[in-house]
Amino acid sequence: MNVQGFDNDKYLREQTAEILRRTEQFGNKLYLEFGGKLMFDYHAARVLPGYDPNVKLRLLRELRDKVDIILCIYAGDIERKKMRADFGISYDADAMKLIDDLREWGLSVCAVVITRFEGQPAARQFKDKLERRGVQVYCHRATRGYPTDVETIVSDEGYGAHDYVRTERPIVVVTGPGPGSGKLATCLTLLYHDCRAGRSAGYAKFETFPIWNLPLKHPVNVAYEAATADLRDVNMIDPFHVEAYGQATTNYNRDIAAFPLLRAIWQTITRQPCPYRSPTDMGVNRAGFGIVNDEVVQGAAGQEIVRRYFRYACEYAMGLTSRDTVSHVELILKDMALTPESRPTVLPARQAAADAMAKGKGCRGVFCGAAVSLRDGRTVTGKNSELMHAASSAVLNAIKLLAGLPDKIHLLSPDIIRSIVNLKHDILKGKHASLNLDEVMIALAIASATNPAVQAAIDHLGELRDCEMHLTHIVTPGDETGLRRLGLRYTSDAHFASPELFTGS
Repeated sequence: MNVQGFDNDKYLREQTAEILRRTEQFGNKLYLEFGGKLMFDYHAARVLPGYDPNVKLRLLRELRDKVDIILCIYAGDIERKKMRADFGISYDADAMKLIDDLREWGLSVCAVVITRFEGQPAARQFKDKLERRGVQVYCHRATRGYPTDVETIVSDEGYGAHDYVRTERPIVVVTGPGPGSGKLATCLTLLYHDCRAGRSAGYAKFETFPIWNLPLKHPVNVAYEAATADLRDVNMIDPFHVEAYGQATTNYNRDIAAFPLLRAIWQTITRQPCPYRSPTDMGVNRAGFGIVNDEVVQGAAGQEIVRRYFRYACEYAMGLTSRDTVSHVELILKDMALTPESRPTVLPARQAAADAMAKGKGCRGVFCGAAVSLRDGRTVTGKNSELMHAASSAVLNAIKLLAGLPDKIHLLSPDIIRSIVNLKHDILKGKHASLNLDEVMIALAIASATNPAVQAAIDHLGELRDCEMHLTHIVTPGDETGLRRLGLRYTSDAHFASPELFTGS
């Protein structure tokens, strides 16, 4: 049984009140930088059980008559095809998806700003795509003088060289698909133009993690540090807040390092003292007040740290991150008295692979195991064979158990599976003929038309969402697609299921 650790309604009340208060503080015009993920914030949902991944959208929908939204994306991320791990799509695709998703919530993006634009071909193409679909796009080049020459930054050659994005409503949410999108520069650019035109305006930051009123070493804050190990983010006590108020609050190195510069820029723009005495002051973050069961939250955050270890270990094996990143998370694990085996599904998955090896039932000499922890606490395992992947086997076993079907019943007839395998291998000349999870789900849908038992099992697929899963080998694309669609929270050991360098499924 899942125990809730977070109260969304309480959080919404606190967060809405704080944003409105800050808006009034600056003459009813606030540029609000949204750090982290605006929607589908699965990291927050994992470390704060009960947290609605789209609670920020609920907040904006309640305030929609007061909110304009600007989406920023860094031109270099478009050019490099930087990926968002949660969805496996590039940042530019994620930006377009975000615009569509916001529309479904009754919200609209008034403009897209491509930041640090230097004429990159992929960024130009992205701009053309949006403009031809009726989306207003602005291109801001790198700010001249940044970060050392404040007088140039705050001049017509700096922020003044960027086009002003016109907005109508008092709260302007400035968001982006990931870190380094140029959100802060866009906020300060608009603040510069407003102040030069004699209009009142202000800036604040809405970033869920780290949670400022939780201790530095609270597992939720440590989980954030593990999640951003590739960015080298490090949580710190905010020294400016300690000096100003004598109170220890948690922040992180980039905001703390940038604060003196931001304060100097603010004072140069407004020609008034900065109203913020610390980076913590800039935030309108009330997530800590939504925690209703700290013990549950601490346990969930510990599990997220272990998940991050597995993710970075796999990325290192695939050449996507550095050994330093993995080492940093390993130190975090040790500091929090955690091990990879602290994840409950790890040992059962490895045992399933060992059982497959003992029986000699694998695929081309490779023995893979998978384990799923169901919501009721039961653990189901699966192993690979010549007919299907371990992920496929584990999911079939899980829905069979949930449907109360005897283990001896085959949801998919071995003859049907062999027919598909023969099609893949003999006719389509595929190297890897065993069925991945995506293929198994399609086969299930077809079989359900004539087999009520299969339909009964399919009806339980939704119960796998947010269940924990571990696999002994790095997932292949077909398995990954199926796991994402089912919403399983999966990790894997950093081993390849094949010695081949290219794997299609």
